Amino acid sequence: MSFAALIRQSDTPATRTRVLGPWLVDAGAWALGLGAAVFARYDGDLVAAPMTATVAAVAVAVVLHTVIGHQQFLYRGRYGFGTFEEVRAVFTTALAVVLVLFAIDLAMPARPVPLSVTVVGGSVALIAMCAVRYVRRLQHERRLRPDALRGTPVLLFGAGAAGQRLLRSLLQDPNSQYVPVGLIDDDPGKRHLRVNGIAVRGDRNDIAEALASTGARTVIFAVANVDGEIIREVRRRTLDAGASFKVVPSFTELLDGTVSASDVRDVNIADLLGRHQVDTDLDAIAGYLKGKRVLVTGAGGSIGSELCRQLHRFAPAELMMLDRDESALHAVQLSIHGRALLDSPELILADLRDADGIAAIFAERRPQVVFHAAALKHLSLLENHPGEAVKSNVWGTQTVLEASAAVGVERFVNISTDKAANPSSVLGYSKRITERLTAHAATTGDGTYLSVRFGNVLGSRGSVLTAFAAQIAAGGPVTVTDPDVTRYFMTVQEAVQLVIQAAAIGRDGEALVLEMGRPVRIAQVARQMAEQADRPVEIVYTGLRPGEKLHEDLFGEGEEDVRPLHPLISHVAVPALNPYEVQILAPYAESGRIVQSLKGLCTGPARVPVGAHIARQAGPADLRETVVLRVPNR
Repeated sequence: MSFAALIRQSDTPATRTRVLGPWLVDAGAWALGLGAAVFARYDGDLVAAPMTATVAAVAVAVVLHTVIGHQQFLYRGRYGFGTFEEVRAVFTTALAVVLVLFAIDLAMPARPVPLSVTVVGGSVALIAMCAVRYVRRLQHERRLRPDALRGTPVLLFGAGAAGQRLLRSLLQDPNSQYVPVGLIDDDPGKRHLRVNGIAVRGDRNDIAEALASTGARTVIFAVANVDGEIIREVRRRTLDAGASFKVVPSFTELLDGTVSASDVRDVNIADLLGRHQVDTDLDAIAGYLKGKRVLVTGAGGSIGSELCRQLHRFAPAELMMLDRDESALHAVQLSIHGRALLDSPELILADLRDADGIAAIFAERRPQVVFHAAALKHLSLLENHPGEAVKSNVWGTQTVLEASAAVGVERFVNISTDKAANPSSVLGYSKRITERLTAHAATTGDGTYLSVRFGNVLGSRGSVLTAFAAQIAAGGPVTVTDPDVTRYFMTVQEAVQLVIQAAAIGRDGEALVLEMGRPVRIAQVARQMAEQADRPVEIVYTGLRPGEKLHEDLFGEGEEDVRPLHPLISHVAVPALNPYEVQILAPYAESGRIVQSLKGLCTGPARVPVGAHIARQAGPADLRETVVLRVPNR
């Protein structure tokens, strides 16, 4: 569409202003720039100055700018007025006009205007164009600022990328309930920084003084990746100064990476435990997920549902969500699509204890990537019912492994737990066995089979933090097993991001151990949660339960923390366990006998039935031993 046609179609005042406004600014800038250059070149002597040639040069410059600017979409609504993108287009257009004018002037025998007029005039015109746009942008931003009389004055802690994004978002939202009046940052290099006119007023030691001098009544914590100790200290200083404390979600929670006033919320225990920004290699992830058929078992659980939400972003050809809990499947579909009619083939209602049913599903749907997150996970309950751990965790995993091998999956990821390292409970024993079964599948299957091991997930169903929250809501007491007990914690978003990343770099038979930070004292977490309650809450110590450890391990005996490919992911070798060993477990036997059998499969050497053929592959013999035999169906 030509510029003239665009003008003809501008049938509303707003459209005409949007099109003609920038063009009139640029035309006037060329007249000002070339006129000022001629005036300066001839010391203000208008008689000696070539006025006719100057007018002609202005006309040519305006025509050239219009034509070139039209090709740059400068007057076709592509750019917001005063944005960096528009300034770049203006600069490119003005530079092209100067070069053409210079060439024309240079080619003519008798130069109409001095060559310096073209260069100087073009520079002045460009400065004028940008200056008008800058002033216009400042006026626009000032109109968008929230009303200082109606909004709550706030200090933002953090002048980095996250803080600056939030600051600009608040300043450009006229309906925002928060009005930034200052920044706080511990970086000495930001001491005199001003962002959109808002100054940094010191570090965390200056919070009370900054609150008093600015009249701010709230501090919003806006740092993406920080240790929990810093969040706790800033919160304490804020509350001691009589102000309220808010946070914005970490960027692992914000999938689109944007943050606004609506995201500001009260602090929760996940914030107080710390934030860990995950460095995710999106290219590597997209390479093994995009366009592939992906299946997630346990899709309705805490880990499985978050896996589904994040996997959906990588555009798999098909995302299959399998669970035996129909309500959980409804919830995960609703969280992904905003609706849940339960009539799409992406939902698969099935039980891992049904070996024939699982095999039929795999044969029909033929997944290429499998994330196995289904498991019974409550430690104390499994201590009382170890046979259920055999049927769901052990046999269920072997069922999925066999079905995956039958259809030739490209990548199988078994979700394990830190309780599998030096296990002492039925849960730990059963998950260690699943690691060993997965390692065995790696020696026989064509694809890549690996396990991913991590600790407690914040906010997962049945987690200790969920229990604490329920006890506090009921008025207490909060029950803690031991004052010295510690656990590793990670948010579900962080854990799943690392699981997906680990699956991209994991090698056959390995267990990949995710970096969990420093272990957290559970009693400290209980106190922090109790402090946020409306009334005093008592903390009661009940003693460790059977199977529980005082301190969890991420690495088992003989395992080393080696991180060859990713700074947050360790690789450990896992000894293979022949499936024959788990087929002969007796889930209906006496509980103590079941526990001893599970324990023996974790630590003892693999027993091979008489007459089985042994095939050794390259690598350490104790880790790569394969038993070739036909395993009877259960």
